[in-house]
Amino acid sequence: MTPTLVAVAAALALLAGALVMWRRTRRVVTTPAERAAHATLHTASLAAVPLRRGLTEESARQAAPHLRALTGAQALGIADPDGALLAWDGPHTDLAEPFAEAAARAIAGARPVLVAGPRRGEHTGRTLLAQPLVDEGGGVAGALGVVMAGQPGPGRLGAVAEVARYACGQLELAELDASRARLDRAEVRALRAQISPHFIYNALNTIASFVRTDPDRARELILEFADFTRYSFRAAGEFTVLADELRNIERYLALEQARFGEALHVRLRIAPEVLGVVLPFLALQPLVENAVRHGLAGAGRGTVSIVAVDAGIDCLISVEDDGVGMDPELLRSGALDAVETGSGPAGSRESAHIGLANVDDRLRAAFGNDYGLVVETAPGAGTKVSMRVPKFRAGIRA
Repeated sequence: MTPTLVAVAAALALLAGALVMWRRTRRVVTTPAERAAHATLHTASLAAVPLRRGLTEESARQAAPHLRALTGAQALGIADPDGALLAWDGPHTDLAEPFAEAAARAIAGARPVLVAGPRRGEHTGRTLLAQPLVDEGGGVAGALGVVMAGQPGPGRLGAVAEVARYACGQLELAELDASRARLDRAEVRALRAQISPHFIYNALNTIASFVRTDPDRARELILEFADFTRYSFRAAGEFTVLADELRNIERYLALEQARFGEALHVRLRIAPEVLGVVLPFLALQPLVENAVRHGLAGAGRGTVSIVAVDAGIDCLISVEDDGVGMDPELLRSGALDAVETGSGPAGSRESAHIGLANVDDRLRAAFGNDYGLVVETAPGAGTKVSMRVPKFRAGIRA
């Protein structure tokens, strides 16, 4: 055999070996059990998407085909907590009315109800199962209606119960999401309520003082005040981007500097690459407002520094003043109100405490316990409040 033929034969042998190894690997990776598991998980994920929006006619209509595939049913219906039919997928639509009746009984008793099909006609030998959607607390969110051939055994009934439990779990997560959104909105409303009436009164007085002496300056301040209030009381979203939050803080500081003049100095150091970071709406406003109050306490003069820098996978934001500071022991004991206001009326101390606690709670709820506020302070050394915000977090957007 010539060297050329030997080389060709060797190449063919290597190719054949590679083909055998590929086939073996392919068989190992794509076994029937793995394909079935993948298909089931994929179908479950498709059902979860509409269910995470809550149980409505639209979400039930979208979820029904996927739940039907998971149960292996000939047809499947979904009823609301009152037993009213929301969606039906598949044939045998004339069983929808018997399902609604069975669903009402299943929901009332929080237990499955079996209804045998008629002995004659197209439903001969079929069974309708009304499976309640029972949550962990014992409440019933609705019911699934499953049409099956023959009398279902314990294994089939158990499988339908597991699908119902999965669907109910997704509905509970939808309610949890809705509750968290309602809580976020309530906390934002609480922060808005804390925008100091004294600040608004003083800002309007400051603007009025410029009307005669410097009309152009008064016009600028009116626009700043209008934009500040428009942003602070906007209706959309629990989150915002850092650039928008900083822009509104600049409006607030412009109004305060017009009032205090040279007594209030502001330093900004913002890394351009973090301007698009998403954070809770009005998360910085209480920190800056407290820093202005605290920084001007005592000597009547102060500097407020706002810094936002790139910190790897996070953005580090800090608001610092050079005011009177406080004893760290008071901070460790939980007296956040003393940190914020120093001397001042009890009402303002409580308001400041709620403001910082509100921001801390919202940061932890959105990003986890590693992302709460950090306060550094000492008597006569000012106060620095820092927050760490992830540059990206799935499901959170402005």
